Amino acid sequence: MKKIIVILMGIFLIIQSGAISAQAQKPDYEKYGKIAIAVVQADYPEVEVTDYEYKGRKTAAENLVEDDFRFVVKDKGREFNVIVTVQHDLKNEKLLSLKVTEQKGK
Repeated sequence: MKKIIVILMGIFLIIQSGAISAQAQKPDYEKYGKIAIAVVQADYPEVEVTDYEYKGRKTAAENLVEDDFRFVVKDKGREFNVIVTVQHDLKNEKLLSLKVTEQKGK
């Protein structure tokens, strides 16, 4: 349920970001980064996010890409990475899936 709400919030962010003019357009991965941030905040409400990094893009198929975002979170003095992979279609700019992976032992 929590992830559905986050996805809906992400869709809202995507719609809002569509109002940006072509001249002032930000990199397309930035809107998916905002979604990734919202997912981490929803999944880890009690931890401190100490770092955030866009790790890059992989092509999965024609017009289908995956953007990876790494978050360093601190929980009770221990740090670990949370990787959010956002799969989306470049042609129609639709979000297809989100995957959150926790990596203990930074």
